[in-house]
Amino acid sequence: MSLSTDTIAAISTPAGPGAIGILRLSGPGAASIAEMCFKPLGRKGLREHAPRELVYGELLDSGGAPIDRVLCTYSLGPSSYTGEDTAEFQCHGSPTVLALGLEALFAAGARQAGAGEFTRRAFLNGRLDLAQAEAVGDLLTARSREGARHAAGQLAGALSKKIGAVYSALVDVMAHFHAVLDYPDEDIDPFRLEELDNALSNQEGELNALLATCGRECLLRDGVPCAIVGRPNAGKSSLLNAMLGWDRAIVTDIPGTTRDTVEERCELGGVPLRLIDTAGLRNTADPVEKLGVERSRRAMEEAGLILVLWDQSQPTVEEDVLLLRQAMELAPTILVISKTDLPPAPVPLVNFPLPPQVCISVKQSPERAVRELGETVAQLFPREEAAPYGEILTNARQEEAARRALEAVRRAREALEAGVTPDALLTDVEEALEALGELTGQSVREDVTDRIFSKFCVGK
Repeated sequence: MSLSTDTIAAISTPAGPGAIGILRLSGPGAASIAEMCFKPLGRKGLREHAPRELVYGELLDSGGAPIDRVLCTYSLGPSSYTGEDTAEFQCHGSPTVLALGLEALFAAGARQAGAGEFTRRAFLNGRLDLAQAEAVGDLLTARSREGARHAAGQLAGALSKKIGAVYSALVDVMAHFHAVLDYPDEDIDPFRLEELDNALSNQEGELNALLATCGRECLLRDGVPCAIVGRPNAGKSSLLNAMLGWDRAIVTDIPGTTRDTVEERCELGGVPLRLIDTAGLRNTADPVEKLGVERSRRAMEEAGLILVLWDQSQPTVEEDVLLLRQAMELAPTILVISKTDLPPAPVPLVNFPLPPQVCISVKQSPERAVRELGETVAQLFPREEAAPYGEILTNARQEEAARRALEAVRRAREALEAGVTPDALLTDVEEALEALGELTGQSVREDVTDRIFSKFCVGK
């Protein structure tokens, strides 16, 4: 992977009008190109100011005419985000101003940046390792506080440090066996063998723990799919609206109003949820409602959390009990007794242990209903048992590399216990080190980095 020799430019804020728009440059000509397109409203030129100092002035179009009054700053490599010379214009967020400014930068010698090219350069120039670079993308697309915190932790190097500790321990093991190969007449004493076995065992445990973060932690980061199910008019849409804090779903007294699944995101009890309001589950001859019921059942099968609503004002029937039992077999379940402001109807005896229960009245006290439901959700997904922020695997590439490292370490342990020759054991340790190197980008192929950075937005 070769380092860049040209200067790239891009708009680094979302499309459309906004309060602020940013134009960004990176490369050997960044500061001089910025200077050509900028007229400071002071006596000193841009590069007469100190690096990273904000300078007020006019952004000029390709013909030299002012198009906006902006703040401009430049930085010198390697002390910049990309490790190269960089410059940035902070403009008013007019799409026209940004387009004219970008056109001027191109006319001055810059070229359009590709997707993720700024972060790619940061990786190539050693400012970020690959795990940190991927965290930039995760941070940009984070949909919950939990996701943002994990991405920020990974960007700060939490995952890289954890991988680095395993890598260092395996290097120590490899160094010892290289010494054995160099001095074949020296036998390994039993104490040293036990020490090496412990070292491999410890790293096997670390990799196992890291791989365990792929499932549950990624759910917490991206949002637990949460299906809200029950009979028609049980209060599902009212509960969805209360959790969101706005009227997303239509609420009426007419059974069968919700014909399709409605999906939104929220955070409840500190747990990010992907809420799925479903059509009421009942036997129906209506073909449209029937499709909605089928989608509701699929939502249950794919859920990581199911809220089963029983309307307190209606007699509980066998259909309600069967639905609850089915939900409990599929995912963690909360039984929500709704409409507690109405007189209670008879409830049949249930011959199996009930899941956690919450009694609510969204009509009477929506805030209390959401608070109490959130407390129960937090108990089902406790933060204390989760991995520290940033110490998780966030994508299939990372998981696959960590799994290969784990398998190689296991083979090395088995070889050590079987008395295999040091050269054969070294092969397994070296495979583990190579896989760990792929996690942080020490030994990753260029086609892999192409695929990673192609998912980034332009300007980052």
